[in-house]
Amino acid sequence: MNLPKKVNCVIFDMDGVIIDSEEIHKKAYYETYNSLGIEVSEELYKSFTGSSTINAFQRLVAHFNLDNNPEDLVIDKRKRYVNYFENDPNLSLVKGVEELIKYLHNKGYTLILASSSAMVNINRVFLRFNLDPYFKSKISGADLEESKPHPEIFEKAAILANSAPENCIVIEDSDNGVKAANDAGIFVVGYANILSEGQTLENADAVMHHFKELKQLL
Repeated sequence: MNLPKKVNCVIFDMDGVIIDSEEIHKKAYYETYNSLGIEVSEELYKSFTGSSTINAFQRLVAHFNLDNNPEDLVIDKRKRYVNYFENDPNLSLVKGVEELIKYLHNKGYTLILASSSAMVNINRVFLRFNLDPYFKSKISGADLEESKPHPEIFEKAAILANSAPENCIVIEDSDNGVKAANDAGIFVVGYANILSEGQTLENADAVMHHFKELKQLL
């Protein structure tokens, strides 16, 4: 893995990179689908990975020609997610990521969180696992005009870091996130999380299976 020469900022995705929450997100989504009486294929579900929840439900409503308000479906799904989040004692950070975050912070790198999750969910994770001290800024894709795979979230992350795109790297586990980083002109390391179903990471600049691989290079 050959990283850019002058990296001073590391931009993290959250779900599937910092926290192994993909499974409870999936449960919450499918409970919502079942309440609507629709059958969502694995292929369609996987195409939503990395997108904001509102974007996923906008696409779902259009796909099934539903009369439901996407914003109401976001609220419904979020309630189901929170129930799992608060009642699952096994929910944990991705193995090795906490050590990487602390290592990068101590080395003086600027850390930015750039997630498609709603800020309320981001804050819930950061509070539970005490991550705020290590990050300069947190960005929610739900607060932006465009969702991944649009590059807006990573362009904003570089600006908040006061860093040129060529001096940043992104860590992503989804193809939508990889494309967003590609189009933002930022080097992207794909994290091959076995729980991130159906993600090829084929357009990532590098792929890692363990965070120690990246730690050794920074």
